[in-house]
Amino acid sequence: MARFLFNRIMSGLMLLFVLSIVTFAIIQAPPGDYSDYIRSQAINQGGASFEQADRQAQAYRESHGLDDPLPLQYVNWITGIVFHGDFGQSLYYNKPVSDVVAERLPRTLALALTCHILASIFGIGFGIVAATRQYSWIDTALSGVAFLGMTVPRFLMALIIVYVLVFHFDVNEVGSFFSPQYGGAPWSWGKFTNLVHHIWPVVAIATFGGLAYNMRVMRGNLLDTLNMQYVETARAKGLSERKVIMRHAVPNALHPLVMYQGVVLPYMLTGEIEVAIIFALPTVGPAIVGSMQVGDVYVTATFMLLLSAMLLIGNIIADLLLVALDPRVRQTGRASA
Repeated sequence: MARFLFNRIMSGLMLLFVLSIVTFAIIQAPPGDYSDYIRSQAINQGGASFEQADRQAQAYRESHGLDDPLPLQYVNWITGIVFHGDFGQSLYYNKPVSDVVAERLPRTLALALTCHILASIFGIGFGIVAATRQYSWIDTALSGVAFLGMTVPRFLMALIIVYVLVFHFDVNEVGSFFSPQYGGAPWSWGKFTNLVHHIWPVVAIATFGGLAYNMRVMRGNLLDTLNMQYVETARAKGLSERKVIMRHAVPNALHPLVMYQGVVLPYMLTGEIEVAIIFALPTVGPAIVGSMQVGDVYVTATFMLLLSAMLLIGNIIADLLLVALDPRVRQTGRASA
């Protein structure tokens, strides 16, 4: 297992290196950079002429290395990360990219993990209920819920909720985590409930999509597992139906969902990003969109690199969970070693 884990980590690092090159190149592919934003700001808000604004933009490009060749910009960025832990300087926020990441990524991860835990618990539970009551009205209702969760776009659900909150309930604090009186206050039960009051739409929408997938996969796998020979053998031994399902069928039906954990974190982050953009929450989603609009390449590249790293880490964790869940995988690993 140690050798397997080492090989997975090394191959993941190599893949991450390739992804960093591809990501940086794609971000830099569109014409223009942050100096164009400087030029437009100087003209629109500073009242400068085009020639004056262009000189300011060109001076900014030279002082910040934006006129360097693309390979040199990438080398400077990646060597700063590897040898100094420096992700570069955010051009738009005018502070280190690591500060932007430290401010927004923990909030995003907390939201994504909360949604993932809720989606897993309810999705697996609903899947078990639906499979054990196949073709009943409960199965039909839960299947309808799963169908809606997988087909209705999350940004559309977010727009509907925003419309209802703003125009029907007169909610005027959309786009923040806390009300003004709790913004800088120490943590308390009142601040926590205020946080829940502000983020419940994001959690509900992202959880709904993940719940739908988990439920459909769990239902289908459990139905297949319940027809296996070893399940019939367990019934023949006189075990109760509850024990047959929970001890023999459910653990084996969980295998595809365990493997799904390798991609679920980026998936939940994507769901959070879509909804957070609609609600304008200060998380990763609006930061990526905003940095791409103004050409703040180091912020965009860093966040995309971190999302890629989470995908690789998730796959490694999924492999370890599968080894812990399935003794056959452990035996195979010993035999190959």
